[in-house]
Amino acid sequence: MNHPARLVCASIVLVAGVLGCDNAVTTTGGGGDTSTGDTTGSQATNGSTTGALMMSSGSGLPSEFYTMTFGPVDVGPGQEHTQCVTKRLGNLGTIHVGQIHNELIGVSHHLIVYKSTATEEEPNPQNCQPFSDTLASGKGGPLMITQKHDELLTLPQGVAFNLDPNQMVRLEVHFINPTGETRSIEAKSTFYVMPDAEFKDEAGFLFAGNTFVQLPPMQTTTLHKFISMPPDLADKKFFGFTGHVHQMGTDVRVGMGPDASSLVPVYDVPNFSWSEPPTQYHDPPVVLGPNQGFDLTCDYDNTSNQTIGFGESAENEMCFFWAYYFPSVGPKVIF
Repeated sequence: MNHPARLVCASIVLVAGVLGCDNAVTTTGGGGDTSTGDTTGSQATNGSTTGALMMSSGSGLPSEFYTMTFGPVDVGPGQEHTQCVTKRLGNLGTIHVGQIHNELIGVSHHLIVYKSTATEEEPNPQNCQPFSDTLASGKGGPLMITQKHDELLTLPQGVAFNLDPNQMVRLEVHFINPTGETRSIEAKSTFYVMPDAEFKDEAGFLFAGNTFVQLPPMQTTTLHKFISMPPDLADKKFFGFTGHVHQMGTDVRVGMGPDASSLVPVYDVPNFSWSEPPTQYHDPPVVLGPNQGFDLTCDYDNTSNQTIGFGESAENEMCFFWAYYFPSVGPKVIF
């Protein structure tokens, strides 16, 4: 890479707005700038862990980083929306991203960061279909999904997401305000660049789940599905897993093996919280064997008097997990 300065901070300010909203979300103005403050920290390498990893950059401080911001946007009482923005990241050459730091401020549900193949920017937030680019082949694929208010994804040593020059990046923010007062939402995603000399393998992303969700009223339910993996994921190294359910969900567990009767647990966290589920990391990574798959279990407690089915709204339910792996054979979506 040839860059005029080794410390680059590309601040992309996305002024919130609404195009074609049924329930209008008003804006409070543009949001966000980026500073170049200290980013010291140490690598977390203590086996299978939960929670955020501390910031690091392999051999030293990140010499280059880029930040994209969304909002702040005012959200009226009881309103729920998914809105997206797409902008060029501003990188002059190909970069290897070894860390992504996501922040959600205010009312929120999740943030998805995509590597996009779009050719035109959409800097103003617009209503969009949740998980749309996750499920759409050929649109670039997700890099990271965050459900916590602050989450740092640190990839293993030498592993990075590769981004093209002037890479288009899409931020998808799903937010809901359950209160009786107007609240705000803003999001920020910062990409920390790995030096070229440290890069070895490209990271990939797996999104998998069970869309057959029917939860009878006033009772607990457990959903179970074994999800076979394609041959090109055999021998890939999986280093991070996150479960995803909505407000009736009480737990998500994932096992790896040839079938449901012989499994190695890869995601099983104590005190699982549907609103801020932790990412469980593996160091060393777990390796998916030939003809193996992932066994997904989701537990629910439907305290309402209505049957709840699958849907994108926080009032419906989901049963998903996603995982980070290397070396990449591209983003994978499997149900």
